[in-house]
Amino acid sequence: MTNAHGQHRQRKPRKEIIRMPPNLSLNPDASPAALTRRPLAAGWLCSLGRTQLTMARPQTSVLFPLHWTGGTMKRPFRVSLILVALMASPAIAEAQQAPDPRVADLVQTGKIRVGLGLGVPTLAIKDPATGQVRGPAFDLGRALAARIGVEFVPIEYPRPGAVMEGARTGAWDVAFLSIDPSRAAVADISSPYMEYDLTYMVPAGSAIRKVEDADQPGTRIAVERGGVGDLSLTRMLKRAQLVRVETVSAGLDLLRAGQADVRAGVRPGLLEDSAQLPGFRVLEDRFGVVRVGALIPKGNAGRLAYISEFIEEAKASGLVQRAIESAGLRGVQAAPPGNPDAPK
Repeated sequence: MTNAHGQHRQRKPRKEIIRMPPNLSLNPDASPAALTRRPLAAGWLCSLGRTQLTMARPQTSVLFPLHWTGGTMKRPFRVSLILVALMASPAIAEAQQAPDPRVADLVQTGKIRVGLGLGVPTLAIKDPATGQVRGPAFDLGRALAARIGVEFVPIEYPRPGAVMEGARTGAWDVAFLSIDPSRAAVADISSPYMEYDLTYMVPAGSAIRKVEDADQPGTRIAVERGGVGDLSLTRMLKRAQLVRVETVSAGLDLLRAGQADVRAGVRPGLLEDSAQLPGFRVLEDRFGVVRVGALIPKGNAGRLAYISEFIEEAKASGLVQRAIESAGLRGVQAAPPGNPDAPK
């Protein structure tokens, strides 16, 4: 283009504005035609200029260089790039789909709050020195958040039994806990993803050899308040006395101090403690089987269905088994497919 004086005037590059699918972006390290899918918030805009691609939403912009050679990008190439972005493959149509309606409320808030009961290695424990939380419940909560595409927000409680308080107040969206009939009154429950025993830990010299030996007058059994052990023993015991404690470690302290004769708990946790404390042993039999699943506050049938699908995928893919191995758990196994408590 020339001006009135016959001088060549470089044409100012014009930007093309297109609306990108919510889950589509260009790979900044590849050629301009290379596309990759990744989660992006809905409403992103794509601005194609002479040598750059700008993706923006209100108050936010991200600049991606496109790494091509050959000088000024010609309009036909800009147009072809737009067409590639909009029509590249059937995967783009999938990316344009709305969020799964069963968890649309979580996508809208941008986070999922996961109730975590601390102190039991089969669920979650917290390192007192670093404050780091780890365990299968933590791992599954993080994986679920990634599947939905939202932020993982752990809501911590000092013991598993205390998590149920949050179901009544709406403090969490999902929790990973032991399945017990009493909890079904305030929460819907998925199929189980993990199983292990409930049993006793006693001093090495104790006359108690089997679970039934402990149900005698004067026998004091320490158990964390509201946990699945407390719920089970409250229904089962006839003569022994339950000594309820607020944390898992408090029950161990009572046993060591001689203020309890038996400590009830989950086999993996008791085995871990007995390995570090000479003079104590774990009984070989059990007073119950713990099945762990996802709990969702009542009235969220769609969310329950979505999370139940996630649980089945986690078992089939090996995610649950990897979480068990990562936590170093003994006496724990992934639950079989399906839900044994579902109506036949």
